[in-house]
Amino acid sequence: MTRLLEKAFKEASKLPFVEQNALAKWVLEELDAEKKWEQIFAESEDVLDRLADEVLDVYREGKTKPLDIDRL
Repeated sequence: MTRLLEKAFKEASKLPFVEQNALAKWVLEELDAEKKWEQIFAESEDVLDRLADEVLDVYREGKTKPLDIDRL
C-alpha cells in the first residue's frame, strides 16, 4: 500500500462510522466501475481497430476537412 493511500485511510478512520461506510461504498463502486470499463474496452478492441482503420481511409481519400471551431 502506498503512503498516500495509508494516509487517506488513516484520515478516513477518523470519520464517523456512517461516513466511513459511505466512503468505503464509494471506493468499492469506483473500483468495480473501473474493472467494468477495462473489460468493455478489452472486448471492443477489434471494433475500435476497425473504426480507426475506416477513419484513416476516409482521411487518406481526402474526404475530411479541418475542424472550424467557430462554426460549432
